[in-house]
Amino acid sequence: MKKLMLGNAAVARGAYEAGVKVVSSYPGTPSTEITESVVEYKDIYVEWAPNEKVAAETAIGASIAGGRAMSCMKHVGLNVMADPVFTVSYIGANGGLVFCVADDPGMHSSQNEQDSRHYAKASKIPMLEPSDSSECKEFTKLAFELSERFDTPVFVRLSTRVSHSQSMVELNEPENVELKPYEKNIRKNVMMPANAIVRHVEVEKRELALAEYADKSPLNTVEDNGSRIGVITSGVSYQYAKEALGKKVNFLKLGMVYPLPKKLITEFAKNVDTLYVIEELDGFIEEYVRALGIDVKGKECFTLLGEYSQNMIKKVVLGEDTEIFTPAENVPMRPPVMCAGCPHRGTFYVLSKLGVTVSGDIGCYTLGAVAPLSSVDTTICMGASVSAAHGMVKARGNDFSKKLVSVIGDSTFMHSGITGLIDIVYNKGNNTVIILDNSITGMTGHQENPTTGRTIRNEPTKQVDLEALCHAVGVDRVRIEDPFDLVGFEKAVREELETDEPSVIIAQRPCALLKTVKYSGHCTVDAEKCRSCKKCMKLGCPAIVFENGKARIDLTQCNGCGLCVSVCPFNAISKEEE
Repeated sequence: MKKLMLGNAAVARGAYEAGVKVVSSYPGTPSTEITESVVEYKDIYVEWAPNEKVAAETAIGASIAGGRAMSCMKHVGLNVMADPVFTVSYIGANGGLVFCVADDPGMHSSQNEQDSRHYAKASKIPMLEPSDSSECKEFTKLAFELSERFDTPVFVRLSTRVSHSQSMVELNEPENVELKPYEKNIRKNVMMPANAIVRHVEVEKRELALAEYADKSPLNTVEDNGSRIGVITSGVSYQYAKEALGKKVNFLKLGMVYPLPKKLITEFAKNVDTLYVIEELDGFIEEYVRALGIDVKGKECFTLLGEYSQNMIKKVVLGEDTEIFTPAENVPMRPPVMCAGCPHRGTFYVLSKLGVTVSGDIGCYTLGAVAPLSSVDTTICMGASVSAAHGMVKARGNDFSKKLVSVIGDSTFMHSGITGLIDIVYNKGNNTVIILDNSITGMTGHQENPTTGRTIRNEPTKQVDLEALCHAVGVDRVRIEDPFDLVGFEKAVREELETDEPSVIIAQRPCALLKTVKYSGHCTVDAEKCRSCKKCMKLGCPAIVFENGKARIDLTQCNGCGLCVSVCPFNAISKEEE
């Protein structure tokens, strides 16, 4: 039976057919749907962990116990889980252990454009890279087999286009994989220095065995079209190159991108006059080919930036231009904005009004940096809003805390904000932290987290009490406020900024897109009362437009949240119930 599947869903299917027992992940676009798709398979234990490090450690524990296990993350999530990943490379695998990492060329939903292949080389863990949904399934299944065969974790590397495109997948019945026996093995599983020294020797032996496998592996294939031009490529770049170049070149398609096949590359290069490496992001394959003493064209012809296209590849390799339809007028830019009714809008409206410095974080609320709110001053990585603000005060003096706040979402606070808050308390800091509690992990598509009281399978569970948690780490001043009560919220922010001790404001209002949120009616503008002050426009609500010198509300976008009603100083905006 065949089925059209997303690449991410196909990875989940591959894990299911491989008999995986445990999947633990943290959501991150473009990897999120892998773990969400695993939910379909009732025999698999699946969870959202508080962060990627915890997720990796959970999967590692399951592997040590003898079960096949998987953890999935986006490329920046791999940074978070790097610590256990590098060490489990030495420990190896009992049950098959697979880490799925999705890179984001073009930064569609990411703060950087890093290339995860470097992690494979640095940690000495093999990496497979599928180019379509069918390969996503098959490569994932094979990754578990290789993990157990070579006593190693295995990376499966995806990219945004592979993760989020669809192609046909052959469905098979799952394998009946028994748990591997668990035996106490201190020398293998306890990574103190004396044991790690011995295990490093085994890792280097494994590297040699994997390199030999790479040269013979069916994952790496040559397509000989009788051309004197050769192209080495992998992943989605293969799809672009295949469409652009057809049978006018020979292809060496690499399904295993670490370790790379030395003999195969050398033989392929001998049979062509001109050799190209086509790969998005860094020149990872290109550098290896050059190190073999092979003349190759790579990044000097292409780019280190963003995604590739068929037209780019055809022009570089064949010198041919493809006619592209160009609209008569430029398509207007449609930058992302916070949704109509977004609870974060009230928070940033107040912070913008007060003119405070805002140490921001990763989530929907990063859009607080966008005009007209233009409130967020910094965004670095998950949890950094709290720690960075602490450093800013320590650098500039305690007076700076009177005009500085951190903003962080509930899920992000669980992920890596708690330790920053502990740092502030422990080291006698004086910061105000605003936790934006919208009752869900919003940015990645409404995943549950430890503050929601629901598991990934929507089962009820213990719900973290943010107020009690902040008190527990030593914050005495903790208050819950509604960010849509603009007067009350502004008063709360002013009061906490004036304190001489750490304080937390929990801005509590659910995401407007949750099914449980039922705003009613819509808001309208009385044109006769409107004085064209544009104060409502400062909210940045996509439902409010300014036409013919007056504000107007687009009823197709307005969900009746009513925030604009409280902003208008002339009572020109009112709410009408349906």
